[in-house]
Amino acid sequence: MNESTENKLRVWAAKYNDRQYFTGDPIAFPRHFAEKLSDGSACVQDVEIAGLLAAHLAWGRREMIVRDSGRLFDEMLWKPYDYVMDGRWRSDAVSLHRTVKWSEIAEICSRLKRIYSCSSSVEPLTVNEIRTEIFGSKDDRNAANKKINMFRRWMVRDDGKVDLGIWKNTSKTDLLIPLDVHVHRSALELGLTHRNSTDFKTVVEITDAFREIFPDDPCLGDFALFGHGIIG
Repeated sequence: MNESTENKLRVWAAKYNDRQYFTGDPIAFPRHFAEKLSDGSACVQDVEIAGLLAAHLAWGRREMIVRDSGRLFDEMLWKPYDYVMDGRWRSDAVSLHRTVKWSEIAEICSRLKRIYSCSSSVEPLTVNEIRTEIFGSKDDRNAANKKINMFRRWMVRDDGKVDLGIWKNTSKTDLLIPLDVHVHRSALELGLTHRNSTDFKTVVEITDAFREIFPDDPCLGDFALFGHGIIG
C-alpha cells in the first residue's frame, strides 16, 4: 500500500466515523436501547437482540431496512428481551423484509430464548456460533459473515462516535471487517486485497491490511471504505 492511499484511508476514517452519516442506518435500533441503559429502562439483552435482528435484516436499500426493522420492533412493543423470553412470537409465512419471513424471526427468537435461559449475554459466542446457534445457518468456516461482523463491530468499538461499545470483554483487535460486495469492490480498487472472492480469507486479508494503519482498531477501516464508496 502506498503512502498516498494510506493517508486517504486515515482521512476518510476520521471523517466518516461520525454519527451524522448513520442516522438512517440499522445501528439506530440497538442505539435506541443502548441510550436507555443508564436509566434502567432497557437492558444489555435489549441492545444485543436489537443489534442481531437489525443486522439480520441489513440487506438491500437502507430505507427499506429501517422501515422493516421498525415494523419488527413495533411487533415487539419495543421490548425485545421481554418479547423473546415471553415465547409468544409472531410466526407465519408473511414476509417481513424481502425473503425474511416472520417465521424465520420466530426461530431466531426461540434460539435466543434458549441461550438467554443459560447466559446473560451472547458476547462469549464466536462468530461461527452466532451463525449456527442464533441464525440457524449451516457451519461454514469460509463464510464472510458480514452481518455478524457488523453486529460485533457495533457492540465492541467504544470511541463513542458511531458504535456502541457495550461489550467490555472483547478486544477491538479481534474484530473483522464486515465484507459485502460494495466493501470488496472498494478494497480491490484501493489495493487492500487482490482476492476476487468475498470469503473469509478475503475478510482476513482486508482486516490485516487495516491492522497496518490502525493496529489497535482495524475495523476503523470500515469507515474509510464507507468514505471511499461515497467519494469514489
